This record gives sequence, structure tokens and C-alpha cells, in this order.
Amino acid sequence: MSATRYTYLGPEGTFTEAALRTLPEAATRELVPMVSVPAALDAVRAGEAAGALVPIENSVEGGVTATLDELAKGEPLMIYREVLLPIAFALLVRPGTELSGVKTVTGHPVAQPQVRNWLAAHLPDAVWESSASNADGARLVQEGRYDAAFAGVFAAATYGLHPLVTDIHDAANAETRFVLVGRPGRPAARTGADKTSVVIWLDDDHPGALLELLQEFAVRGVNLMRIESRPTGQGIGNYCFSADAEGHITDRRVGEALMGLKRISPQVRFLGSYPRAGVSPDEVGPVRAGTSDRAFTDASDWLTRCLDGRF
Repeated sequence: MSATRYTYLGPEGTFTEAALRTLPEAATRELVPMVSVPAALDAVRAGEAAGALVPIENSVEGGVTATLDELAKGEPLMIYREVLLPIAFALLVRPGTELSGVKTVTGHPVAQPQVRNWLAAHLPDAVWESSASNADGARLVQEGRYDAAFAGVFAAATYGLHPLVTDIHDAANAETRFVLVGRPGRPAARTGADKTSVVIWLDDDHPGALLELLQEFAVRGVNLMRIESRPTGQGIGNYCFSADAEGHITDRRVGEALMGLKRISPQVRFLGSYPRAGVSPDEVGPVRAGTSDRAFTDASDWLTRCLDGRF
């Protein structure tokens, strides 16, 4: 395996590259752009890269389905850390292009809902066509395929384009979450401000099936930060659930919740426990009464005393 190579959703100039470059270790790695999320992750599976940074969630559009689906299937991978990046778009054009000359625009499909209102107000007649990434849209503008692309302002220099309008976003404080993915290994060390990600399959479709899964978290005081269904590919109505839970697998409440899921689910894929981006342990609220590690230990000791006749 190449220990000095990280892949990312390319080409050069994507928000993913910008997020990757915020990691200190990126300065000592070879950063290799890939044509898609599956290609970036497959390079890790094949041992061609030590890790891949890919988008997984957007505060406006929600989960990035390509990433969620790739992590749920194929050879297992693990998340080791996450990065949050504020997102604002620039309208990139070839030098000399005026706003009145923009008849066709392009960008990643996830970008469109984030600029829809701006488009309606300023370019109501422009035709949108999606591209593989925002930076790839910039490349297509450079080649003359489209008049303008929505991308990061930092992509302008890479593709010889002009940022005609900057700081475009329909939702203030929009951000995208990226995850650094590697081959399975020991989870990142517990920090006290952690997140655990899993994919859970239902045993069968019956009333209350999802509730049974959720109760494994609820009764142990584990807060779910995100949960969404994804089709398994095995027919209409067959879904698995991608979820992020607050806490680390070494927290007793989280570990026991995962064991509970394993007992009632035909398949649980552990995707990793890792530090939450932008959150310090001091900012994490107290756990619910009766769900701390000490509470689990005390309960276990009590059961042992009961078995020994020492009430």
C-alpha cells in the first residue's frame, strides 16, 4: 500500500481538495485526484492509496449518496476523521464573459439546490446541466462546453477562468462534511468528542422494525446525529440504514448499543469511531443519567454480587 498517497474526488480545484489540504498530513502526502467517489475509494481498497477524502454530507442537500452507498457495499472500509468546510460558490466564466452572456451553466448536482434561488433571480433563463464535480464543470467551461460553472473561487486560477460573481449561496453558513477513509484497522483514539458511524440492515420488513433498531440506541442514551435509508439493490422496499451516533465504540453505552444491533440485525457494518470536527470535549454535554461508563460498570458489579449471593 502507498503510505504517502491520498486520493480525493477530483479533478484539481474541487471543494474536496480544499478540504483535504486543511489536514496537516496533506502537506507530506501525494494528493491524487480521481474521477469519482467510487474510484477514490477503490484506490484505497486496492492498496494504491493510504486514504481517500470524500464528501459524505451537505447541510443543505443532506447525504452524498455516492459515498453512503460505496461505504455500505464492497470490501469494508473505515472512517478515521472528518472535515467540515464552509461552502460558497463563485460563478466562473471565461475572461470577457458578461452575466448577460451566460446561457448555460454547470456544476455538481449537489451544488444546484444551494444556488437555485440565486439562479432564479439572476439567470432565470440559463440552462443547467450537471457535471461530475464542480471543478470538472470549470474544466468544461474552459473547453467552451458551457458559459459558466459554479465552483470554488480557488478553482478559477487552475482553469484560467474569471470569478464573475463570488460568495453565492442560498443558505447562510452552508457547509459540507468530508470523511477520510482507509482500510479497516484500529479506530481512532477516543477524544471525548467523537462520532461512530454504522450501516444497519433490517432482518425483515415488519411493523416496528425500524423502531427496534432505534431503541438499541435510545435505551442506552446514545444520541443519533444522522440516520437515513438507502436501497440495498435487492428490490423495491429493501433498505439499509446509514447512521452516525454521538460517542465512541469504547464508550460502554455505544459498544453495548452496537452489540444490541448485532443481535437483532442480519448485518451491521461498523464504519469507524473518530473525532468530531470542530467540537472539543468541553463542548459535549453530559451523558444521560444511568448511561455513563461508571453506571454500566456498577450495574455489572451488582449482577456479579447477585450471582454470588452478596446483595
